[in-house]
Amino acid sequence: MSRTPAEDRAHWERTADRMLLAVRPYATAGHALIGLPGVPSLNGAHSDGLEGFARTFLLAAFRLAGTGGADPHDLAGWYAAGLAVGTDPASPERWPTFAEANQAKVEAASIALALHETRPFIWDRLDDKVRRQVLDWLAPMVGTLMPGNNWIWFQGVTEAFARTAGGEWLQQDLDRTIALTDGWYAGEGWYSDGLTGAERRNFDHYNGWAMHLYPLWFCRILGDAAPAGLLDRYRARLRRFLADQQLLVGANGSPLVQGRSLTYRHAALAPLWTGALFDATPLAPGETRAIASRMLDHFTRHGATDEHGLLTLGWHRPYRGVLQGYSGPASPYWASKGFIGLALPPDHPVWTEEATRLPVEQADFTRALTAPGWLVSGTAADGVVRVVHHGGDHADPARLHSDDPCYARFAYSTHTAPETPGDASPGPGSCPDADPLDNAVVLLDADGRASHRRPSTRLSVDGATAVSRSRAHWPDDASWDVFGGPDTEYRLGPWITVGSALRGSVEVRAVRVDPAGDGGSAGCPLRIGGWALAGDAPDALTCVAGRATARVATGELVSLVTGVHGLPRAAVVPGRDSNAMGASSATPVVATEGRVAHGTAYVALVHLGGTDPAALPEVATRAEGADLLVDVLWPDGTRDGFRLPAPDADPAPAQDPWKDLPRA
Repeated sequence: MSRTPAEDRAHWERTADRMLLAVRPYATAGHALIGLPGVPSLNGAHSDGLEGFARTFLLAAFRLAGTGGADPHDLAGWYAAGLAVGTDPASPERWPTFAEANQAKVEAASIALALHETRPFIWDRLDDKVRRQVLDWLAPMVGTLMPGNNWIWFQGVTEAFARTAGGEWLQQDLDRTIALTDGWYAGEGWYSDGLTGAERRNFDHYNGWAMHLYPLWFCRILGDAAPAGLLDRYRARLRRFLADQQLLVGANGSPLVQGRSLTYRHAALAPLWTGALFDATPLAPGETRAIASRMLDHFTRHGATDEHGLLTLGWHRPYRGVLQGYSGPASPYWASKGFIGLALPPDHPVWTEEATRLPVEQADFTRALTAPGWLVSGTAADGVVRVVHHGGDHADPARLHSDDPCYARFAYSTHTAPETPGDASPGPGSCPDADPLDNAVVLLDADGRASHRRPSTRLSVDGATAVSRSRAHWPDDASWDVFGGPDTEYRLGPWITVGSALRGSVEVRAVRVDPAGDGGSAGCPLRIGGWALAGDAPDALTCVAGRATARVATGELVSLVTGVHGLPRAAVVPGRDSNAMGASSATPVVATEGRVAHGTAYVALVHLGGTDPAALPEVATRAEGADLLVDVLWPDGTRDGFRLPAPDADPAPAQDPWKDLPRA
């Protein structure tokens, strides 16, 4: 949809207003709690009601800030009333305390940020009694030892606001927040959201909507009281991150479908808008708005809101398979962070310059993002962005895990979603796999069950190639539960080393399997899965098993897997209600004829694009000592190569106690 810059700003404002007005019928009489319909989160309905207030208040704050307080819908008055009632300990609508609901600490940061942005319109107009109530409600955050992840910033932002408003704060808390964040910086603009097993392994959208957003707002709130040089440090990191993030949006407007909390949807725009607000972006203003508006339209077009105008729990549709246990009816309203651009005035260049084409529309590209361990390919002909994943998998390397489909797959894209059967889990990721399938490299046991990958170890990321290794393992039937919890026991199998070369729409995926020193399972068949495609009706997909091909019937997307070395069996596996993109899905796979031979290279070509590939690369393998070398000749004459080394005789990960931390 083509709009002029002025029309674009008006469109964003109307969208924000519709979202804010739609939730009002579900508010309590004093506006303090917004209890949206749906299945409560594990935090309970009371906490969910606070979440409804806080996350929509954040959207209202950006809306008010960018218009200088112009307020046709009385947003300031409506939310000021809720502040007064919610922080009154005697009110039947009072907010839960931090002791009653840990999640309240998350929402406190949204409230603090919103109060800062609307200070002249709300905070300065509250009477002294209400201001004291608000600060008293925030005060127990002081001195609290927060989990070692993005949660530290809820404390940092809350105490920064309290410091400027006459409330309680502790320098030690602020110093810890800054120091931990520096320790999680992985370079090239990327943060790990905390450490897992003392390693930086946690890469997902929290890089943008938490780890880059809150540090800059922390400095904005503190102003001259912020530590010298801190704002410049955070700005430089965000500028570098946006050079990568701009590549991770498809021409369809979708961000990468990877990681947890996907139901926040266009919250993925938070770092993009923050870069414009803080002059911390390599993008021209028209590039920023082009990506933002394309993403907003993408989710609007695909039914992010229901018939009542409420954001749903899902991605393109209500779908619980991509949720977490902390996901409640109001959780999707962290999408408010995707509206930060409204805090910029209408005459800011992002709202006046003409929009440009997205990076993936301008030219094909291939990049290696070494911090997260990703290979990235974008193709202008179909607008698809693909990520091949050999980096952090959000798993403690000291113990075995069941695979989380949103972290353990070998590839993710802007046009497909991983198969995620099941319901919301209480852990940090989606419901663990019972049978890893799409974009998975697995061994099949005697019962046909697929092995799991996590934790994996990155061996190399170089140019257009990457290699990683993991120990195959199977959850024990007697101990495995639907959430893959700490008591799950695993049966160990061989080492699996996987290498990838990615250019254009095709990934060369090569695999070697080696016995472990402690024995493990005997030889098993090897299966390699391609991209899962999904549609809303069974006839939306057509499948060809001979070449392992799935395609959307309307012709805009093709998923294909071809075995070129040792993988003669081909099939397409159907799915039902197992994909966020649609009710029906299909995944092409290839496999060995029988048991895999150890120390042998098996190679598949994995394609995702708008059409069948015009030509496929030639692949040759050879041995060099104990290692296997893979040489790739692409149709345009470009050459790539990578090494599949023989594994060391390292012991398998121990099964340490479960140490998952709460998430936003």
